[in-house]
Amino acid sequence: MSANNVKSASSKGAKSSGRPGRTLAILLIAVVAFGALSLVQGATKFKLGLDLRGGTSVTLQPRVTAGGKVTSAAIDQAVSIIRQRVNSLGVAESEVSAQGTGANRQIVISVPGATGRRIVDLVGQTAELRFRPVLVEGAGNGGSLLTKSDTKTTTQATLPTGVTPALNAAYAALDCTKATNRQGGGGDDPNAAIVSCNRSGTNKYILAPAEVLGNQVSKASAAIDQQGAAGWYVLLNFNGVGTTKFGAMTSRVTKLASPQNQAAIVLDGLVISAPRINEAILTGSAQITGGFTQADATDLANVLKYGALPLAFDRGEVQQISPTLGSDQLHAGLLAGGLGLLLVILYSLLYYRGLGLVSVGSLLVAGVVTTLSFLLLGKWIGFTLTLAGIAGAIVSIGITADSFIVYFERLRDEVRDGRSLRTAVETGWARARRTIIVADSVSLIASILLYFFAVGSVRGFAFTLGLTTLVDLIVVFFFTKPLVSFLSRVSFYANGHKLSGFSSQSLGVVTTEKEA
Repeated sequence: MSANNVKSASSKGAKSSGRPGRTLAILLIAVVAFGALSLVQGATKFKLGLDLRGGTSVTLQPRVTAGGKVTSAAIDQAVSIIRQRVNSLGVAESEVSAQGTGANRQIVISVPGATGRRIVDLVGQTAELRFRPVLVEGAGNGGSLLTKSDTKTTTQATLPTGVTPALNAAYAALDCTKATNRQGGGGDDPNAAIVSCNRSGTNKYILAPAEVLGNQVSKASAAIDQQGAAGWYVLLNFNGVGTTKFGAMTSRVTKLASPQNQAAIVLDGLVISAPRINEAILTGSAQITGGFTQADATDLANVLKYGALPLAFDRGEVQQISPTLGSDQLHAGLLAGGLGLLLVILYSLLYYRGLGLVSVGSLLVAGVVTTLSFLLLGKWIGFTLTLAGIAGAIVSIGITADSFIVYFERLRDEVRDGRSLRTAVETGWARARRTIIVADSVSLIASILLYFFAVGSVRGFAFTLGLTTLVDLIVVFFFTKPLVSFLSRVSFYANGHKLSGFSSQSLGVVTTEKEA
């Protein structure tokens, strides 16, 4: 019974380790393909975070309107919405936080890189979306709707329906060719008629009270007209209330004469577009067009999908952040990481002798895969490398070292028990594998919890730690174990050469002269 069990285990071990060379070859091909993909994608440089390459920091001051009140709850809600907007744009390692107390609380946004100013402009938008029927449309620098003789005897009957003398006066005074009159900023009363400019300043409008609001939009996405006529646009889908109201508005204005058969799409008090409504739209969807580029349409969709900010903000101080301090810390961190890696390699070679070459190879492969992952993720999802992220990568050296140490020690125990090296490779792996998986799972769970419950640089540490933990599992399964299986067939290791790491002295097996 015992002999049969030993034979069975030995046969199983031989079968399991039958083709380690093929596994190593597949891993090599995958790494090479990974590297080629990085070159093809143009992912040849790391995207560095705010602390390493500098960026832009801006302070947003809540605007207090007449009768309004700035509450801590509103500030916290604004921070959450702005943070979601930044993350949706693929900008990693940005920092959005509230500073100060009470009514003096401000929001500080710090964005890495040269594009920080554009992103800060975008996420600071109130994003109050309104759909308003058009009452009047005219040239951006046009005058009053009335002639001089009319102004002396102004009556409501001489003005278009819904236009009051006060609106007419505001319309006459508004010059949309001046950039200062096209800044928007939100805060318009949805229940009142307004005068407004379009984005280019070529047209100005008198608009009726809003009939559909941004909070009635359930989904926003960027799309391109396949026929090429409209170019890029933003597709909106309304909820039940929005669908009903938008259907009612479009049904009514189609029966009116120009320009009152138009519906203006107003964002933060500025007209994005004012299309003519040719037929009732009852499907619960609408398009925002206006000569958008892909980036413009994507940014607008990302802003709208998270809803409007609960407050309007004035932009305060804008600062350019220098990367000098972070660069010095980076050099110190890389030096510490390099010294740690060198010490791990020296320890492996001195303690495990020839077997230590496997640990060195494992660390090198893990380093290559991690580096390529950083490059490609920077290209695909905007992953940026920060000091905290580098700290997570340095910690991963210990995780990788732990994995092969667990396996090596289990393997050496099996050899001490009298098994041949080829059999010990498989039986040791079967027993060490569970320990390695459990240990890496603990690290992975910790990194996931940190990522979702932390903010700022801690998330960068958590992301890097989780990624390198996954890389460690790949390396130990597809490189460390197959390489040990391959080396077990080499006589240098199988015969227990004194430099192999499997000699009697290395294993701590003491034989007396009498036993010999």
